[in-house]
Parts: sequence; C-alpha cells; structure tokens
Amino acid sequence: MSSDMSSDARSAESDGDRELEFTRANTYRLLGGLLAQPPDVELLERLTQIDIGVEAQDTALAPQWRALALAARHSTVSEANDEYHDLFVGMARGELVPYASWYLTGFIMEKPLAQLRQDLKELGFARLEKVKEPEDHAAALCETMSLIITDADIAAARQRKFFEEHLAPWMPRFFEDLQAANSANFYSTVGGLGGKFLEIDRQYLAMLPH
Repeated sequence: MSSDMSSDARSAESDGDRELEFTRANTYRLLGGLLAQPPDVELLERLTQIDIGVEAQDTALAPQWRALALAARHSTVSEANDEYHDLFVGMARGELVPYASWYLTGFIMEKPLAQLRQDLKELGFARLEKVKEPEDHAAALCETMSLIITDADIAAARQRKFFEEHLAPWMPRFFEDLQAANSANFYSTVGGLGGKFLEIDRQYLAMLPH
C-alpha cells in the first residue's frame, strides 16, 4: 500500500510540474504574440474570456489576468492596432524601443545581440528568414523562452542561464515602461502582466536544480 501511495504522489507531482511548465510556456507565448503584433479579433475575444478559475483567485498573477481581460473587453481591434503602432512603430520610431541592445547600451544591433545570437546557435535555434526583427526584440525573447521551456533536451540550469543573461537585465524595466507609456491603454495591462510574471518566473527558476 505504501508503495502505491508513493507512486500516486510521484504521479501527481509529475502532473503538477507538467501543468506548471505548460502554463509558463503559454504565458511567454502570449506575451511574445502581443509584443510581435497587435491582437486580431480572435485573440482579443479570447482575452475577454480569461477565466482564472476558483483555485487561482488568490494567486499572485490573478489581478494582472483580470486587468488584461477587462482591458480586452473595452478595446477594439482598431484601437489596439493604433496603440501598438504608437508604442512600437511610430513615424520614425515608437514611444518604446523593445530591444535588449537598446535598453542595455542605448543603441540597437549591439553586443547584447551578438551574445544572444551565439547562445541561440548553441541551443540549436535559428531565426526564420521571414522574420525581420533582430533576435533581441522582446517578442522574440518571450517566444524563445517558451520554446526552451517545452524542449525536454534543455536542462533547467540552461533555461535559468538564458533567462538571467538575456531577459532579467532589461525586460522588467521594459515592462515597467510599457505600463507607464503615454500611448498605452490596453498594452499597459500587458506590461503589468509581463512585469509580474517575470518577477515570479525569476523566483521559480532560482529554485530549480543547479
């Protein structure tokens, strides 16, 4: 009986770990998608239907998920598109410049990008030809984290190293700027979710085996 109970406990723990990794990967994927382009009708509708569930009512991210859902309900695709353009595109440039190189050096296409490209090569990741943005764009880094989390061949220590070297030094500040940006309404809640999520994920990664 004790052996069966231990097996059940291990199975439950394994299921819980898989669910957590699934949630982490999906959250990074969502943030990456919203930073890569404005939400279309389908995504905006999905965001309005966010249901954090009874068990998650008091979790650390619950207020940010609620705020995002509420903002989606009060936004149109056209408004979100205009907001995205003002924030990240603009006539010459947007209100924010969502690149690691810019935040860390004040210029784009600098040393942080070169270091990132080397690490991506070692991980076996290559930029698709159709992608025009440099790899240190906030959207690309969120998407990369999602891929790393779901790749069973990448060890926890490597996952943590990538986060600490390529996201932690600048992306929390970017999400703070996004929350406070003059052009941000819907995207202010994206910044709120992103900032809190990175804070929680950094704590989680610090607890993983070294």
